[in-house]
Amino acid sequence: MAKSHQTFGDLLRATRVAKGFSLRKFAELAGMSPTYLSQVEQGNLKTPPTAERVEKMAKLLGAEVDEWVTLAGRVSKESEEILQSNPELPALLRAVKGLTPEQIKQLAEEAERKKNTGGTS
Repeated sequence: MAKSHQTFGDLLRATRVAKGFSLRKFAELAGMSPTYLSQVEQGNLKTPPTAERVEKMAKLLGAEVDEWVTLAGRVSKESEEILQSNPELPALLRAVKGLTPEQIKQLAEEAERKKNTGGTS
């Protein structure tokens, strides 16, 4: 899991290097220029890469897509669709603000159980 003070560019570079990809090779695989990738890693862009680009990079590196998209300051298409189809979710997000990752994981597991049992536990 990414450290909270780590930027998306820091995480991207560290993971890319740890996986043995050169900047040029990874840029080629990700479908972007090496210059653009370097700018992303250095945090020199005014806007972060699109969620789709971040997702592609995360998948190439075997990383957790949702975590990377969030760290990059983007929202995935799937998350947008979920939020738009469930107007109650912003209140839920505000309610879980400040919980630990473990507490959020427990809530997610409980939600899955409720979903799988038709709303009863």
